[in-house]
Order: sequence, then C-alpha cells, then structure tokens
Amino acid sequence: MVNNEVILLDFWASMLGLRVRVALAEKEIKYEYKEEDSASNIKSPLLLKMNPIHKKVPVLIHNGKPVCDSLVAVEYIDEVWKDKAPLLPYDPYERAQARFWADYIDKLYENFGRKIWSTKGEAQEGAKKGLIDSLKLLEETALGDKPYFGGESFGFADIALIGIYSWFFALEIFGNFSVEAECPKLDAWGKRCKLRESVSKCLPDPHKIYELLLELKRTYGL
Repeated sequence: MVNNEVILLDFWASMLGLRVRVALAEKEIKYEYKEEDSASNIKSPLLLKMNPIHKKVPVLIHNGKPVCDSLVAVEYIDEVWKDKAPLLPYDPYERAQARFWADYIDKLYENFGRKIWSTKGEAQEGAKKGLIDSLKLLEETALGDKPYFGGESFGFADIALIGIYSWFFALEIFGNFSVEAECPKLDAWGKRCKLRESVSKCLPDPHKIYELLLELKRTYGL
C-alpha cells in the first residue's frame, strides 16, 4: 500500500507541470496542489527547500521527499503507483523508444517555442520553421497512423507532448501558423487526448496562456 501523502508544487500555465498533473490524474492519485508564482519569479520557501538546485516547478513531494524534473516525476509516478495502467511500456525496447521521443519533445520549446513568442523577424521565422519541421518529423516518424505514440495506449511520450500542446494556441497566434494545417495527424492526436478526463481537467485555458505571454512581452519589453 503506497502512502498517498503527495504534494505538487506547480504553476497553472507550466507545460512541464501539466505533464505531472496528467500523470497523477491517469493514476487517480489524490494530491495537494500548491501554486507557485513562476510568472513573477518569486520563490516560496518550500520550493527553495525542495528544489534548491534549479529552484523551479514542478516538484512532486511524496512523503516529504522531492522529485524534480517533469519527466523524472512522471516515471516516478509510474513506478510507485503500479495498480493503474502503466505509462511506460513493459517491453525494454518500447520503453527506450518512449524515452527517446520524450527527450526529443522536451527540447522543442527551449529550442523553438520560446523564440516564437519572444522574438521578431528572422529569429522568429527561423524558430517557427524549426518547430514546424520538428513537429512534422515527430508526426511522420513517431506517431504515424497510431492513435497515440505508444499505439493504442496513452502513455509517456503523449504526456511529454501534451504539455507543449497546451501552448500551441498562443504560439500559433504569435508565429502566424496552424498546427492543424501543417500537421493534421498531430492535431487529431491532440484532440483525441483532450477527450481523456485526465487531460481535459488539467489543461489550462489557452487564451489565458496567450494573455500571460502578452504580459511577459510587455514586462520585458520584447
């Protein structure tokens, strides 16, 4: 019997925190949510104590012990709460593939997404092209005609991408492009994921994310 003393330090718009929230929902784990004001860059004493290295959310706290990094936390959740459907496949090769694509997905925002809303001109165009090309490769190579990245089952790579998916609306407006037009299978995947209760109840309002980024652009004079 796993002790369910679980706390999640998170920020409502965090694409990384969303991964952990969805994983917890998939496993039907009850937890205490503590909002961190990441937009203002103010760190709570609990966050500084539980993640003194990076001082960032999300942080999963289980029985007083912190687990940092979103994908590490998702794997931890999968390993500890085994009574629900697994998020990672049993087969070692399929597990390796899921981890590979999750790592690939993990770099999309830092490499391209951030630049789409925070830059202009050639820098923005380059980032937009980089993101679209990367999403097309992901669509063709990893997703294909499957309902989810792991096949019939919603799992680790899906959770990795669903966080970034929650920001697509804002990125599309800033970059003047359409994921549906560029990557129709990936767009259909996103809509399929939104039908899952674990996803729908955790997804932030995309309009509010857009408003948040507008405010950040004004704050930092971008």
